[in-house]
Amino acid sequence: MNFGIPKELPPFKETPELRVGLSPMGVKELVLYGAKVYIESKAGERAGFSDEHYKKAGGIIVYSKEEAYRRADIVLKVRRPQQEEYSFIKEGQIIMGFVHLLTAGKEFIQTIKEKKVTLVGYEIIQKDDGRLPIVIPMSEIAGKLSVQLAARLLESSHGGRGILLGGIPGIPPAEVVILGGGTLGCNSAKSFAGIGANVYVLDINRDKMEELACHTRGTRVTTIFASRYSIEKLVKFADVLIGAVLVRGKRTPILVTKEMVKTMRSGTVIIDFDIDQGGSIETAKISPSGKFIYTIDNVIHFCMPNATTLVARTATHAITSSIFKYLRMITQSGFEQTVRGNSDLNRGIYAEKGKIRKEFL
Repeated sequence: MNFGIPKELPPFKETPELRVGLSPMGVKELVLYGAKVYIESKAGERAGFSDEHYKKAGGIIVYSKEEAYRRADIVLKVRRPQQEEYSFIKEGQIIMGFVHLLTAGKEFIQTIKEKKVTLVGYEIIQKDDGRLPIVIPMSEIAGKLSVQLAARLLESSHGGRGILLGGIPGIPPAEVVILGGGTLGCNSAKSFAGIGANVYVLDINRDKMEELACHTRGTRVTTIFASRYSIEKLVKFADVLIGAVLVRGKRTPILVTKEMVKTMRSGTVIIDFDIDQGGSIETAKISPSGKFIYTIDNVIHFCMPNATTLVARTATHAITSSIFKYLRMITQSGFEQTVRGNSDLNRGIYAEKGKIRKEFL
């Protein structure tokens, strides 16, 4: 089995992509199981992994993106291929990564069909109990990252309200509202509460709220049913609003309207982690240039579709550790046999030999 790891291209001009499809640790393990792994030179450099690291792991360095594709049976990506890569894709090839087919362009979809590509989306690989094993660690990272982002954007020098998230004795802390009580929302809530912010988590799933309440007992976290009324009420006094909603394989529903954003105070911060699936806040957009920090109605918006790239090394390790067991099975048994015997991976297929599954059309 031959794997190819091309250097990631930025999805937009002003949006960097610093992660890589597999760490040297992952490469070494695949090589031990008999695979050949071709890595485009400097593919991991921006995540702190040099060509020498990959060579020591048993990987084979190639010096063009085309060669990384052409030598591979399976291409390991972080994000779906960009337009410049379409011509390198081989007929019948298997491509794995965070695909988000819902937001893909027509040209990409046409390429998949014409070249009879099998497309595996990490974000829709799902266990029998409903958990998303590749999404979970990335959501944990994003949740913890949200505190770093919010703290910086709230600073006066960035046009924020100029407040400290945790406050000090005699001066109240920030009010943080989180839409969604899943893995991302839970980790975000714990992180904000850990530095003393007042946190409100909204969800429609009572089981999630009960679980979150157990994890955050004794902290400044309040769980609230996500009705239109409660969202409108909380948005008005939020210093930080976090979008943390996920609907597997579907567009994220809009929960906060333009009119609600207009009621927010000047210098408050919106971080929409749902933007790669459309966004849960109506004013959250990806500009044609990829500018991911902008202001609307005096509210600062952070809408980066690949936010975990800001901690590229941690994110790459997380991707590698969560996808590796599937890669090991593929190396040992072949892709088709693995998919037939593994329901997790089977659920992760967007397209099989060019045919897009009907639920994703």
